[in-house]
Amino acid sequence: MRRPRIAFVDASHGDPNTRRNFRRELDADLVEFDATACDLPDGFGFDAVVVTGSRSSVYENEAWIDATREWVRAAVEEHDLPALGVCWGHQLLADALGGTVVDMGEYEIGYREVERVADAERDDEDPVLSGLPASFTAFTTHSDAVAELPPGATETARNDYGNHGFRLGDAFGVQFHPEYDQRTAKSVTEGKEELRDERKRAVIEGITDENYAAACETKALFENFTAFVRARAADRVAAE
Repeated sequence: MRRPRIAFVDASHGDPNTRRNFRRELDADLVEFDATACDLPDGFGFDAVVVTGSRSSVYENEAWIDATREWVRAAVEEHDLPALGVCWGHQLLADALGGTVVDMGEYEIGYREVERVADAERDDEDPVLSGLPASFTAFTTHSDAVAELPPGATETARNDYGNHGFRLGDAFGVQFHPEYDQRTAKSVTEGKEELRDERKRAVIEGITDENYAAACETKALFENFTAFVRARAADRVAAE
């Protein structure tokens, strides 16, 4: 079967790490759009949508955020496209589909433990996190969180900072960063001017080969998502 054609909605403000990481991890033909420049698809002729992280907040009054929210909402609700949101993309998906995103008033950053939610641990209920253990290591960096899930959504992962994953139909969000390599994790941490130097040093000291190897387990979700997209595309063809 052909590789999925995915609308890659890049909200990273041009961070080259973002494109490099997702290109490496997604076995798909990515059609790239710079959301921060209001560069969005003019249609919905894709097999799926992926929305990246961003240094912005989804509740900011920015034209590009409003436009991205509306396009993603239409892609999911009106055109039934499978969607995957990562970090800001996770929050944008939640917001677009009726959830609530808030400022946490603190930062979660570094390699952290995340737990699959017991009711969603069955792989048929949560195909994107399929194969991951009940508790896994992932790199996190965020100060906003999904405080209220969209109506009808199922929480799939969380930790002591709150929600880390949800599913609503064919839309999936994860708060953590499965795509990060060590170079990206270090660069992002060093760029957090709002954090004290001692905390940044502690996070950087934790960017070890051992922690990265453990976090690589989460990269399976990209293969899981593209497999899910291919299955949905096959279902559509069979129905025609």
